Amino acid sequence: MDLHPKGVFCAALTPLNADLTPDLGAFAGHCRHLLDEGCDGIALLGTTGEANSFSGAERRALLESAIKAGVAPSQLLPGTGVTALTETIELTRHALSLGVTTVVMLPPFYYKDISDDGVYACYSEIVQRIADPRLKVVLYHIPQMSHQPISHAVIARLRAQYPEVFVGIKDSSGDFANMTAMIEKFPGLAVLAGADPLLLPLLKKGGAGCITATSNLVARDLAYVFRHFNGSDPALEAAQNRIIKARERASLFPQIASLKVLLAHQTGHNGWRRVRPPLLPLPQENIDRLLTAGPALKETA
Repeated sequence: MDLHPKGVFCAALTPLNADLTPDLGAFAGHCRHLLDEGCDGIALLGTTGEANSFSGAERRALLESAIKAGVAPSQLLPGTGVTALTETIELTRHALSLGVTTVVMLPPFYYKDISDDGVYACYSEIVQRIADPRLKVVLYHIPQMSHQPISHAVIARLRAQYPEVFVGIKDSSGDFANMTAMIEKFPGLAVLAGADPLLLPLLKKGGAGCITATSNLVARDLAYVFRHFNGSDPALEAAQNRIIKARERASLFPQIASLKVLLAHQTGHNGWRRVRPPLLPLPQENIDRLLTAGPALKETA
């Protein structure tokens, strides 16, 4: 059974102008660069992309900018899940209107201790109100941020009721056992790793690929791993080692700000260093440590 989505998808960072509005031109250029580096697609407007710091209008503009730059709608996985189901519906309908049919959707995440029935009801209501046979949803399991896990029981109900809609899940929990359990329990569900180093072991278990943050920096290595994971050549081991080191480096300090510093260093465009509050840029002493903590990031397979 063919999985969808499948491949390496970058959880794209969002560049900001001096007034902290999204830099649409730089964002579109980054999307094109990521595809040139070997990504199968762009998962924009996720946690790494600071999506929940942007308005609906800003989110729509970012998606439109990628398409205007020539990125095919089929290569885009925008995050459309927000706290209000009506706004989730609006963002998802906007994506569909542009020809984007696969979205990544957080569970309802403001109210805590929501039951499985409540999580199911929210997703079900969204699908029923959109009522578009083109829609494909990748669930977004990131309990350390959302504080709302997506249980196997919820996945089973959604897959039973809407088998053509709920096609995948991004698991950013870091729990490899949970990922492999979903592969075994839900045939045909595209299980995507949310942590770069887990791409290789997950592929060997039948996973579909990854949606990851460090792919902003080492997309070429991740693409190599995806295309050669069944092999045992030295280039595969070297690519995996670079992926692990890049992830470790980006995790020395708050990850989003760190990735932006490293991308600014890689591209020479210091505008990448900006983050929108409540996130804060790294202090200079941390920047200095980060930039001396590893090899040049252009060393790729």
